[in-house]
Amino acid sequence: MNLQSELNKSSLFSNLELLANQVVEGFISGIHRSPFHGFSAEFAEHKIYNIGESTKHIDWKLFAKTDKLYTKRYEEETNLRCHMILDNSASMYYPKVDNLSIHSLNKIGFSVLAIAALMNLLKRQRDAVGLSIYSDAYNYYASEKGSERHFQMLLAQLSEVGMAKNPPKETKTYSYLHQIAEKIKRRSLIFLFTDMFQTEKNDDELFEALRHLKYNKHDVVLFHPMDKQRELFFNFENTPKRFIDLETGEHLDVYADNIKEAYNERITAYLSDIKMKCAQYKIKYVDIDIQQDFSTVLNTFLVERNKFL
Repeated sequence: MNLQSELNKSSLFSNLELLANQVVEGFISGIHRSPFHGFSAEFAEHKIYNIGESTKHIDWKLFAKTDKLYTKRYEEETNLRCHMILDNSASMYYPKVDNLSIHSLNKIGFSVLAIAALMNLLKRQRDAVGLSIYSDAYNYYASEKGSERHFQMLLAQLSEVGMAKNPPKETKTYSYLHQIAEKIKRRSLIFLFTDMFQTEKNDDELFEALRHLKYNKHDVVLFHPMDKQRELFFNFENTPKRFIDLETGEHLDVYADNIKEAYNERITAYLSDIKMKCAQYKIKYVDIDIQQDFSTVLNTFLVERNKFL
């Protein structure tokens, strides 16, 4: 992607629609090298042919180009309802980034741009999208719609989040997931972006809230953004450091190497438990390294959309 490498925070997110479009265009241009070969121009209009289906809607011209069987998808078949949920608490603003750019994002910046890119794909496919944002309050809700005006409204809201200077301190994930679940009445594909750090500590109640999102036959994908080098592998210089909980303000003064082994054991066990419970409740769990590109998020969308319809 030919993007300016260094942009300040305000200019980066004031160009959110342009950035999202460039992310998607770069992704689509590489799709011919992926399992989605053939979707680069037609993926909004076609679906893969499944054995046993009627052959009358097979697009033989596309077969001649791609050597793969696709059937034409008519407009009434393309309508997907998708709801994005964004954790906007203080821990999502880690790591501190002085000059936010496409190649230097914190967790909230990555999530905002990922959601904008997903919205770009949904718009291209005439699908409806909604948005919920929560932290220590249920900050924003918009139901699923597909109009241009609606997309612009959501982009403006995401840009505002990306440019926030004083994020809310606490996270009340399961309190607000229950409220969000009550609002989404019609069957939808739900994407949740959260780092799974919350002020509320009851993991059982957290997964009850995630189960609530599964009601009404919703499909739920949990995107877990992390700065893996620091948050997973705990790669810090072994000099005296103060580690501060961004949500509670509690701190620990320590040499990184003194706690690295214990930290790795605890975080590995925590992530394993999350993955196991997601599998148990049939929630797709996708871990995301914010230092990597957006292909994992966009590939997951294409797979889940194809399964959902």
